[in-house]
Amino acid sequence: MALQLSYLLSLLLLILLLPYSTTAQTSSNQSLGSSLTAQENGSYWASPSGDFAFGFQQIGTGGYLLAIWFNKLPNKTIVWSANGGNLVPGGSKVELTKDGKFVLNEIWEADIAGPGVAYAAMLDTGNFVLASQNSSLLWQSFNYPTDTMLPSQTLSLGSKLVARYSEMNYAEGRFQFQLESTGSLVLHSSAYRVDSNTDYWSGPDKLVGSGFQVVFNASGSMTVTARNGSIVTNILPIPDSTQDCYQRAIMEYDGVLRHYVYPKSSLKSGNWSSLPTFIPSNICIGNFSGVCGDNSYCKLDESKRPKCLCPDGYAYIDPKDVTKGCKQNFVSQSCYKAFPESDNFYFNKMPGADWPFSSDYGTLDDQNEDLCMIACLSDCLCAVAIYRERKCWMKTAPFWNGRVDDGDTGIALIKIRKDNSTWMLPGADVKKKDQSTVILIVSVLLGSSVFLNLLFLLAVFLLVFCFKYWKPKALKPYEVLPGMNLRSYTYEELTQATNGFKELLGRGGSAKVYKGFLEYEGRKPVAVKRIDDMGKEGDDMVEKGDLGFKAEVSAIGRTNHRNLVQLLGFCNEGQHRLLVYEFMSNGSLASFLFGVSRPNWDQRIEIALETARGLFYLHEECSTQIIHHDVKPQNNLLDDSFTARISDFGLTKILKLDQTRTTTGIRGTKGYVALGWFRYMPVIAKVDVYSFGILLLELICCTKSFEAEAQDEDRMILANWAYDCYKERKLDLLVENDEEAIDDVKRVENYVMIAIWCI
Repeated sequence: MALQLSYLLSLLLLILLLPYSTTAQTSSNQSLGSSLTAQENGSYWASPSGDFAFGFQQIGTGGYLLAIWFNKLPNKTIVWSANGGNLVPGGSKVELTKDGKFVLNEIWEADIAGPGVAYAAMLDTGNFVLASQNSSLLWQSFNYPTDTMLPSQTLSLGSKLVARYSEMNYAEGRFQFQLESTGSLVLHSSAYRVDSNTDYWSGPDKLVGSGFQVVFNASGSMTVTARNGSIVTNILPIPDSTQDCYQRAIMEYDGVLRHYVYPKSSLKSGNWSSLPTFIPSNICIGNFSGVCGDNSYCKLDESKRPKCLCPDGYAYIDPKDVTKGCKQNFVSQSCYKAFPESDNFYFNKMPGADWPFSSDYGTLDDQNEDLCMIACLSDCLCAVAIYRERKCWMKTAPFWNGRVDDGDTGIALIKIRKDNSTWMLPGADVKKKDQSTVILIVSVLLGSSVFLNLLFLLAVFLLVFCFKYWKPKALKPYEVLPGMNLRSYTYEELTQATNGFKELLGRGGSAKVYKGFLEYEGRKPVAVKRIDDMGKEGDDMVEKGDLGFKAEVSAIGRTNHRNLVQLLGFCNEGQHRLLVYEFMSNGSLASFLFGVSRPNWDQRIEIALETARGLFYLHEECSTQIIHHDVKPQNNLLDDSFTARISDFGLTKILKLDQTRTTTGIRGTKGYVALGWFRYMPVIAKVDVYSFGILLLELICCTKSFEAEAQDEDRMILANWAYDCYKERKLDLLVENDEEAIDDVKRVENYVMIAIWCI
């Protein structure tokens, strides 16, 4: 009787505690002080059934990811991660501390709702939880999803799934699936060419404002429910059979929300299968900035997955990341009116292809296909033309948001340079012909008789001797580049002018600058920039460097502004490429600003204004827009009257009129380079605005952007310190010991505010 009474009391106690125990489920609890270490043989906590595990997974041959995965599957499919963008090395530890915190190497910590954590547990649902002594949940991975939802998981208002960057890169990518705070369900992308998000799919109209939760049911359906629990709409329909299958819904790195199943009956030999319904059905034709990068296009493959491809004449910028776009394999058409190159290009026709959201700088009505091609061929800015229904849209490079749609009746005409065609400066072809003519005449003379041969050799000897003897006194006939007041120097002339490149003025990542004197111009002092040898890696590198150098010279030669250092000439001889600039007698702003005798307050403000005028000219008023990429005091020179003159804009990426962004490799100086560059974003003119903001703060404070030896740690990073001083209205700290600036505190405040806006 006593035994029966004890059994009944235990059963009653179990019934009373059932509402509390269901939140944590059956699990192997991990007590305070428990930890996991990242190591090769695996370190994890499994759920009671063994279906899921929590712990460290090594990603490729790199670092470790703190994650949750399907533990019984051969490929250990990951469904949640804590440190996707910051893999940790082997030996790293995640610990449930004695005081109830859950921390990974101080780079990640669970945001626990209140004190009282008693244990951690990996549940059979795939949810990892931190619970109190009475089993109430204080933190759970289901509330902080990454890119995956599991059956029984919900998304509340404002929650989202964020796709990873690529298949093996678990950092946050461009695409998101979110139930917005307004109750609307959307897919959106952080676009390549703009800073804001762009919606490319939204739920049904009846969903707007009425959604409260997204529920991934155990049956396999995904629904949106209202606050009262009623179903507003089905997002993913119930599959035919999900019995005895693992399931997951994932916002994939290609921007598509898919539902996968894996049969439990074939754990070792099975595979994840994507169900036929996914969102959106064709992401390539979505109304947004595009899946793929510049100059590429999106096309669905046989499995309905988007692929980023390059048109003929273009190649991937990064073959390991094809979403970054494509680059030209040929030199763009010359814009010299006397050298149109029309015969050097042909068109590759791509039916159904379009780049619809690229800027159309020209539109022609009532055209046929041939007239559309002629119009594009005769315009040096035209890189691709779209012909559809007797209308022609002309686009410059780069073109973006490309796609191929079998239902599109249009045709893309891609302009490509012919294989045997090369670009040269106007007059170069004439010179080549002249040389051929001379060679022919000389050959005839040499073949006429021995006497004439001897006579010719004697004449050549005398000419060379006289030329060499009279060279210091003779006036040198320079070659002048057509349309520009630039002179072409030989490498020997510049070697002599710089006395064998002896007096080094400065150096950068790609060039050294030497002081020289032009003998034939009254020993005029110049600065000769010698670009690093581009011919060491073969003829291909020489050719590419030669083409880039010609484009640089032709663009910079047209610049003319009092706040820019003037380009006087160039040398393009074999692998030697040099630029000849005016010599700036007062050196760089860096040596003046951070030296013993710094400029006074009014002088510093004038330098800031002059620098701004120079940048404005490069960005807005120059015939071809130029992004400097490396604005800093070392590249701001001072002439005889201490006027600011911007230098070293010769190695930048030159943009055409209608091309406002480019995706060059990272170029710039740490502390001055715009942060957007490190988010795989395109380079736009705003990178110079950012750098100017840092430079402006340096001019205001006479302090370097980064002071590693600063006594006060708060003052190490100038931008952060200036912002704090501005916010706390302590501007006098920025200009202490500068009485002129302190007396002009209102203007100090205005300029600090402008600098912060720029940054």
